[in-house]
Amino acid sequence: MRGTRHPALDQAQLYGIVDLAYVRAVDALDIADNILSGGVQVLQLRAKNQAPETILPLARELSALCRASGIPFIVNDHPHLVPACHAQGAHVGQEDLSVAQARKLAGEGAIIGKSTHSLVQARAARQEKPDYIGFGPLFATRTKPDYTPIGIDDIRRLQDEVTIPVFCIGGINLGNLREVVAAGARRVVIVSGILQADNPQAYCQECRHILNSANFSEKL
Repeated sequence: MRGTRHPALDQAQLYGIVDLAYVRAVDALDIADNILSGGVQVLQLRAKNQAPETILPLARELSALCRASGIPFIVNDHPHLVPACHAQGAHVGQEDLSVAQARKLAGEGAIIGKSTHSLVQARAARQEKPDYIGFGPLFATRTKPDYTPIGIDDIRRLQDEVTIPVFCIGGINLGNLREVVAAGARRVVIVSGILQADNPQAYCQECRHILNSANFSEKL
């Protein structure tokens, strides 16, 4: 389904997003440092409706922080920024550039992720050969208010069909993480739960504990 393997991505269970809809740009580095210390294994910068030149300085700082931690840094929506900020890759949505277009802009060897919102879309994404897919939103979420939640019934079926990392996303938090894992999820993206936690580092540590206790590490 893809040509290049990314060991750090393959082993990742917890994907965090620094979303400027939830945090101020001036707080982003401190929050990123906290959640990386807590065990986030992939970090994305999401800055919807902001100009690329506006987010580039922050992207460079977050990229350097992630490199120091040995964690892949992903830019949402703007694959052309990958070389400029030394990110490891980019993430694109269903209505954005194709994976091939994103890969061309991001550069050889870059990680390219693709959002999917149904089992049909996830299956179709295989033809584009992304390095991972996001699958959701599983539950209602303020981050994706225009998308109907897809639930958890198809997680296990999708995991059995694809060979690349599948990160379940959308409304996942500590309150329902065990339910999501029991439904077959091996990897998750958590956004508001982490960013709005009183102690983001401890929150991530607890999420990692749940994921590590699921006894599916041999399947990653």
